[in-house]
Amino acid sequence: MTVALDVATPSRSRALELPPCSHQPAPYLGPGREKILELRREHVNPALFTLYSEPVMLVEGCGQYVWDETGRRYLDLFAGICTVACGHSHPKVVAAVQKQMALLAHGSTAFLHPNMPRFAEALLAKLPSSLDRIYFVNSGSEANDLAIQMARLHTGNADVIGIRNAYHGGSAPTGALTGIHTWKSGVQRGGPVHHALNPDPYRNPFSGTPEQIASRSAEDVAELIRYSTPGQVAAFISEPIQGAGGVTMGAPNYLPEVYEIIRAHGGVCIADEVQTGFGRTGDNFWGFERSGVVPEIVTMAKGIGNGLPLAAVATTSELAAALAQRLHINTFGGNPLVSAAGLAVLEVIEEEGLQQNAQVQGNRLLDGLRALAERHEGIGDVRGQGLMIGVELVADREARTPGTALAGRVLDELKDLGALVGKGGLYGNVLRIKPPLVLTDADVEFALAAMDEALSRAAR
Repeated sequence: MTVALDVATPSRSRALELPPCSHQPAPYLGPGREKILELRREHVNPALFTLYSEPVMLVEGCGQYVWDETGRRYLDLFAGICTVACGHSHPKVVAAVQKQMALLAHGSTAFLHPNMPRFAEALLAKLPSSLDRIYFVNSGSEANDLAIQMARLHTGNADVIGIRNAYHGGSAPTGALTGIHTWKSGVQRGGPVHHALNPDPYRNPFSGTPEQIASRSAEDVAELIRYSTPGQVAAFISEPIQGAGGVTMGAPNYLPEVYEIIRAHGGVCIADEVQTGFGRTGDNFWGFERSGVVPEIVTMAKGIGNGLPLAAVATTSELAAALAQRLHINTFGGNPLVSAAGLAVLEVIEEEGLQQNAQVQGNRLLDGLRALAERHEGIGDVRGQGLMIGVELVADREARTPGTALAGRVLDELKDLGALVGKGGLYGNVLRIKPPLVLTDADVEFALAAMDEALSRAAR
């Protein structure tokens, strides 16, 4: 099914066509979009928001494509924030879940089942050898909660340091670690936490090369410890590349310098791989590998289960022994169903070379977007790695004035053209591109053409 754009509207100066797709969506027979909007407004969490001025209702997905209730197809360049590594509805993952669901969906961890330990073994094989223990939980927030608890038990300290603009979850402990990071939410209170400077060279107050800015930002962590947490550091937690914060990252020397500071003060280092893990960054399977560091704790979620509620914490035997002082039970963590999905995801990533594809297609996207920046003044910065990319839009390139309104217009124009992206950053002016890792050459060509056209329309 190929979607040809309606070019009758005068404002539409260019017709684009999605790459061919053999999948035929099933007819949608449920309530219409307006009825769903009405039900959502009346009965669902009012804090939820939609990305577009005219919200999109998605009812089916296959690979890198999704369909709305009318049968219109879109290229999913955001993957519903689920980091769907294998693509929507991957047949191998679907088959694994269906088979296990028919046998045993859930069983208490007080009983043995082969899926959990087999999945733990396969997952640990992807991590540095010092990380030899896995805890399975249900979400990224829960994984980060557990990591913080583990660090505090191990060190006997309470203070945790995060980075401004970070996002680590919505629970009380992780919400406190979430620095002001988007146009939608800000700092929550709770726990002795501190926010260090973001090493992002585009909006960092320091000047110099990215490496110099990274070193100055690492010094800020030392200053925090000196004046705010003397002798009390339990952990430092960071996303190797910030997701909701606007796809920001420091130069590779940032994490080694910070990790050395934290460890010198008795703390442990936590890498939040919820959005960067499972090959998304292309060059490596994990985001922290870009910096040549090995954390004491790694948290993961989203892509680990291809959309199922599955998350994990990997750590050392030493830190695991500290948590063994407490009773730790997770009713659903690592149950037979989600473990079957997790195993299938790892197999698909390997069998289909998805990490390599993320590297190849990510480089093509980054090169193309940087070429677009030469023609569109609204692009202030293009950054990222692999298939985790941010395009920061500005109203004034020289002053770096956030282009929040421009970002909203570009989102809507991209949607009308058939491409779905997200947004993030402190000002809501960063387009977040985080597609399924099955993206093709033709998808990249379409995405770049759509971005070019959307930027032109939005600037009028």
